[in-house]
Amino acid sequence: MSILLDGVSVRLGDTDVLRDVSLDVDARTVAVIGENGSGKSTFARLVGGLVGRTGGTMSILGLDPASQAKELQRRTALVFSNPDAQILMPTVAEDVAFSLRADRLPASELRQRVADALKRFGLTDLMDRSSHDLSGGQKQLLALCGAFVRRPDLVVADEPTAYLDARNARQVADHLFTDEGHRLVLVTHDLALAQRCEAAVLVAGGRVAAVGEPSAIIAEYEAILRC
Repeated sequence: MSILLDGVSVRLGDTDVLRDVSLDVDARTVAVIGENGSGKSTFARLVGGLVGRTGGTMSILGLDPASQAKELQRRTALVFSNPDAQILMPTVAEDVAFSLRADRLPASELRQRVADALKRFGLTDLMDRSSHDLSGGQKQLLALCGAFVRRPDLVVADEPTAYLDARNARQVADHLFTDEGHRLVLVTHDLALAQRCEAAVLVAGGRVAAVGEPSAIIAEYEAILRC
């Protein structure tokens, strides 16, 4: 996966959240680590096309998020720490189907895509359940299901295991790392999870402080935390 940024800045309100960010990463799985308030979530939203740059140039999957926003959004799925922000429809099956609304699929294909996705994420028995009555772990699996049913080229996940117990966190992580042809940008405080990625980006003070092999970048981050 190619993430190319050259002198990119992002200003939100009166705050320069990212400043002069430049990097070139070509890896299937990329961890984004850093302290709270460092700008890593804004970096993820920038890559996912949710916020725009105020300066510089960039390319994600070979696309310019400014001039090719619709194409990037079509090829990208986002997963957040709070699944309630992504669950919109009354039942589990309806929520997954809603993710495919823009594809205008024939009814039979839509049902099959939804059924396959529910099976993959172990939600078939819950398909008629109220989406909002699920447990926290089940809700996050539903959010993942709604993301992956679209068959995205890129998944941007911002702290997807933050509020989960160890068992559910492991299950969600395994789904994210399953090689289904998608690329992954993973914002996480879980350094063991970051270690599973092919590359890591350390964000500090609104800038990219380091990029490289996860072990080296994690060691650099841990040195900062000890200061």
